[in-house]
Amino acid sequence: MKRILSGLAAGIMVLAFGYSAPAFAGEQPNILIMGEDADEDTVPRNSRVFKRVLDALAGEMDHEGFDVYDEVAVTLDDFSQGRVRRTDAEIIDIARSVKRPPIDVAVIYSIYASAKVTEYAMKIRTRVSGRLLNVRSGKRLGNFEVELPRADNAPTDCTRECILEIVGKHAKTLAQDLGVILAKKLDYLSPAGGNKSSSSPINSDDDDDYGMSNSYSLVFNGFTPDEISRVEEYIVAFKGYQHHRPVSSSLRNFEYWYESDSKVARLNRNLRMMMELMEEDGRVVYSGNTFTIEKIHQRKERD
Repeated sequence: MKRILSGLAAGIMVLAFGYSAPAFAGEQPNILIMGEDADEDTVPRNSRVFKRVLDALAGEMDHEGFDVYDEVAVTLDDFSQGRVRRTDAEIIDIARSVKRPPIDVAVIYSIYASAKVTEYAMKIRTRVSGRLLNVRSGKRLGNFEVELPRADNAPTDCTRECILEIVGKHAKTLAQDLGVILAKKLDYLSPAGGNKSSSSPINSDDDDDYGMSNSYSLVFNGFTPDEISRVEEYIVAFKGYQHHRPVSSSLRNFEYWYESDSKVARLNRNLRMMMELMEEDGRVVYSGNTFTIEKIHQRKERD
């Protein structure tokens, strides 16, 4: 009888929240543009060239309709400012640590300027390279690189400041081209619109909520194996579900890697609704990309 009731309840979840084949149905990503300058061959963060590229990148992506946040503004109270030659680990840790607003995608880029000296001239090449990173899951969303089609000429006695001036002449153009490329990549991953035909009419208020697919860790604490079997019937019925896989399991603790297009708020709501339909007391806690669902036990009455 419990299995029948569980199946009926899962059916109710499908009707209430809608099942859809994989489609973009999450919120648009919050983007943080971050410069990586650990390599001594790259232009440092405190350079005017670096700021020019950053501003042009942010401007292009904002023009395309993405929410781009200023790193200094969102980290001012909690992190040391003005650091140069930051490592990859430091950059990613900062992006993951920002909670207000939560960052979904980090655009991590580096600027390279190389000079080749000949007997008659100096040739300067400029290149911007980097990657898109899903901050929550660590998944690479794409790499990018733009460079000038040919080298610039410079005096043979050109100093560092002279080189930066020449690099700076083209930095904005390179960054604008790069911004267009990144916007296209993100638009593919997180389109402003999508296929709405698979949505249930009862979910029409969510039909314009299309965005980037995300990965979550679902941790169930205090559940029995039988209860977890019922839980799996629910989580695969949630709208936006793509797939899941077990990470660890014990007699009372189970963890799943869960990929979904659903908004965080809707997934949180569905998990709470699941607990109600299962008639289980508990709490649902969300932090980072982890949902912890903890069952509250009641003392058994023994004869």
